[in-house]
Amino acid sequence: MIIQSRMSKKIICLEDFEEKARRKLPKMIFTYVDSYAEDGQSSRRNIESFKELYFVPRCLNDTSQRSSRTHLFGRSYDAPFGIAPMGIAALTAYQGDLILAKSAMAMNIPMILSGSSLIPMEVITDVAPGTWFQMYIPETSEKLEALIERVGKANFEVLVITVDFPVSGNRENETRTGFSTPFKPGARLIWDGITHPRWLLFTWLKTLLTSGIPHFENNYAVRGAPIISKSVFRDFSGRTTFSWNNLSEVRKLWKGPLVVKGLLNDEDARKACEHGADGIIISNHGGRQLDGSISPMDALPRIRQAVSNNVKLMLDGGIRRGSDILKALASGTDFVFIGRPFNYAAAVAGAQGVTQAIQILLAEIDRNLALLGIDSIDELSHSFLYKPGSQIERQLARR
Repeated sequence: MIIQSRMSKKIICLEDFEEKARRKLPKMIFTYVDSYAEDGQSSRRNIESFKELYFVPRCLNDTSQRSSRTHLFGRSYDAPFGIAPMGIAALTAYQGDLILAKSAMAMNIPMILSGSSLIPMEVITDVAPGTWFQMYIPETSEKLEALIERVGKANFEVLVITVDFPVSGNRENETRTGFSTPFKPGARLIWDGITHPRWLLFTWLKTLLTSGIPHFENNYAVRGAPIISKSVFRDFSGRTTFSWNNLSEVRKLWKGPLVVKGLLNDEDARKACEHGADGIIISNHGGRQLDGSISPMDALPRIRQAVSNNVKLMLDGGIRRGSDILKALASGTDFVFIGRPFNYAAAVAGAQGVTQAIQILLAEIDRNLALLGIDSIDELSHSFLYKPGSQIERQLARR
């Protein structure tokens, strides 16, 4: 049941959070969350690929026992979706990573903490056990070993390695609005803050008063640089030399479930499995890296054929509705992750906003299961989907 509050009556779908976040956040902060590489082809394609699929529902089936529960890496979750990793979420909402993790735990879905987060990982797992951790491979074996040891001591159960970030994508819209790494709180941000007082008072100034200048806390075993430091760029460099041997090294060090995030190529998916991955998140980084790369939904069919059913296949990018989640599941994925909408929800209404966003998706999934004529997400298959212009349609047209 959706939270009944003054705020909730004005928000009935995830896009409503985005519009409110656009008004609340300074332009450069909103643009960082919303950003895409170059012309935004891949970012748009992520959303369009869901719109090209249509449902083929079934009727006169008893759907009174509907359930969206699912199992993943030994845990049972109340929904087939979780919260994707998002860097510097604490700039869009006060203690944003903590809000996301606690809300996810309360609603029994997984949340992946970004290595580029501004709150120490130990703080997150202390209040939200069961959170997953996402990391980029450090540039030396010594740093890698130390970081994985820290992740293990923090009691994370699932480790996610993002591999599609050898260099940062060309995000021209960030440059135009003044967002950069390191973060530069100059005249433009000051004016942006003055004209967005709720963000200025309750996110930025509150953070400074309680914690000081935010640092990148989780890229290494030790605390990283402040977000305004010129040395920050060094924390994100040196990744062009990485190879599959580095993934093998991670596999030797990490004993729990290992997930590789950022794959679009079926041959890469096979290699990831050969190097010990227990799961794969098909992703183009939300369209923020290589513009013109295919969408995760476009990549899904070939990757599904390439990997064993024992490997958990997940997906993120472009999901805005419960129907999108069901289309992904019917297309062959086991689970999905959603990023930007939850970031916007946290920015707009904190923990209440994130909880409401989760409930909106749960309600959409539950309703659509009934309309599809099934009780469980396990019943979904390709037979529930239709794509105009597909091979099946062409075969029917020739009859």
